[in-house]
Amino acid sequence: MRLTRTAALTSATALALLLPTTNAHAAAVACGGSVSTQGIAANGCISAEKGKEGRIYTRDIKAHVVLTNTRPHAAYVDYEAFFRVVSGGHWAKIGNGRTLVPRRTTTGPTEIGSTTRVCFVVNAKVEIRVHVKPAGGAWSNWTGAATSQCQT
Repeated sequence: MRLTRTAALTSATALALLLPTTNAHAAAVACGGSVSTQGIAANGCISAEKGKEGRIYTRDIKAHVVLTNTRPHAAYVDYEAFFRVVSGGHWAKIGNGRTLVPRRTTTGPTEIGSTTRVCFVVNAKVEIRVHVKPAGGAWSNWTGAATSQCQT
């Protein structure tokens, strides 16, 4: 009897993981300009995924980074992402990380962090900014990307 319950629970969990979210509509990742520091180039990227909780519409805003290593050897690269609503918002850190970028390759887009926003103002512009630092190096300037938060 116990084995049957365990098998049923495992099957239900596996099925739930395979079912897509019915209210989410993924958006494409849009990238902004490029910055570089010490042989590492980066592009900040943004995506906005539609969602709905009850009668409230939301957007899951995600920051991404595309990294290019022009060095003749692999390099560890640190990165940070910040987010704001353009009209009167302040910058808030939404994530950071570190990755190994192989020599003379491009990796990404790699998700750095995300924030879920309620859609109060239709088409409010939101933006992210990202900067990177190779191990033992200096932080780059900022690279950013923007999107309308609550597009239809």
